[in-house]
Amino acid sequence: MSVEVTRLPSGLTVVTDAMAHLETASLGVWIGSGSRDERPDEHGISHFLEHMAFKGTSKRNARQIAEEIEAVGGDINAATSVETTAYYARVLKADVGLALDVLSDILADPTFDPQELAREQNVIVQEIGASEDSPDDVVFDHLQTQAFPGQPVGRSILGTRESVCGFDATRLRAYLTRNYQGPDMVVCATGAVNHAMVVAEAERRFASFSGKEAPMPEPAKFVGGAHVETRDLEQVHIALALEGVPQRDPSLFSLQVFTNVLGGGMSSRLFQEVREKRGLCYSIYNFHMPYSDTGFYGLYAGTDASDVPELMRVAIGELGNAAETITEAEVSRAKAQMKAALLMALESSSARAEQLARQIMIHGRVLPLSELVAKIDAVTVASARAAGRALLARSRPAISAIGPGKGLEAATAIAQGLFRQAA
Repeated sequence: MSVEVTRLPSGLTVVTDAMAHLETASLGVWIGSGSRDERPDEHGISHFLEHMAFKGTSKRNARQIAEEIEAVGGDINAATSVETTAYYARVLKADVGLALDVLSDILADPTFDPQELAREQNVIVQEIGASEDSPDDVVFDHLQTQAFPGQPVGRSILGTRESVCGFDATRLRAYLTRNYQGPDMVVCATGAVNHAMVVAEAERRFASFSGKEAPMPEPAKFVGGAHVETRDLEQVHIALALEGVPQRDPSLFSLQVFTNVLGGGMSSRLFQEVREKRGLCYSIYNFHMPYSDTGFYGLYAGTDASDVPELMRVAIGELGNAAETITEAEVSRAKAQMKAALLMALESSSARAEQLARQIMIHGRVLPLSELVAKIDAVTVASARAAGRALLARSRPAISAIGPGKGLEAATAIAQGLFRQAA
């Protein structure tokens, strides 16, 4: 594999990884702007813009955008997150130029036709409704809000019915102009690609994105608290969050190892103790999501209302216990899992493209595989335990619960009390 990086005069970065054994290419445009870059009256506009980009340009209508890519056997899609938005395609190697043309067209020349805009507002309202019917989605929306109340990073990516229905072409263009600029954009292509060709195409097709860097979002402040919603469901869905660490924090890999040991797979402490040994739930897991200036550690489980108190006692007990008793064998297993996931991602051109784009956006450079492996290997039992203790001490928890029964408030109070003991 051969990674090449070129920074264009506009500030836009082009990165490619030629994978000689492939006949297909994965490519996309990553923008360092997401839901946390929205102003108070723009809740959900990042996601709405992602949808509207596919609804027509001066050269193509919405159907033609889809048909031109699918006519050559490719696919095209997009995704919005808290800090990034990505537009990407996968095509045969002969169609890389076409994919770049379509991707640049939908970003540089969207028409925001009023009829398409009205239709897509209704589509997203339906998407919001579908999310509200999914309790495991709702519980995380509330959890994010409790963790970061009154802040863009704490709001749902989808927005609300009211906010989405208030957007028009003028506001979409203003947001696009403010946030979609060369210094905050990465064009990445992997697989059957030629770096010089991608650079030439990107320089020509993305020339209009030549403005200054987008303004920095407001700093995130993890607050914590509890939210309970009684709903007629079969299970209680309960989630807990703690403040993690940012993307470039020195302890990131140690915390990731700690998280994997605690709830990263079937051999993890949470899975074994809560599900396998006690049968308290079907699904339980944890994760750590680093942002640019903070982090979000989350723990989720779904269980019967009667089992919530015991489940929380056991889960929080395992969280506190892991910070003191993680073993060499557990650390070694977690490190092996992380290295395997890293290496397996190299076998997928799509995963590789996303990985490279993220590294450029976070670090300003591509991290060599040897450097990433060395960071994982450097984690020790002592550093993993220290990361766990710091996690417990960093903030009070955010807790969200949704489900049946009158005991949810009591369950969250139990969780808060047990957490104070664990910390």
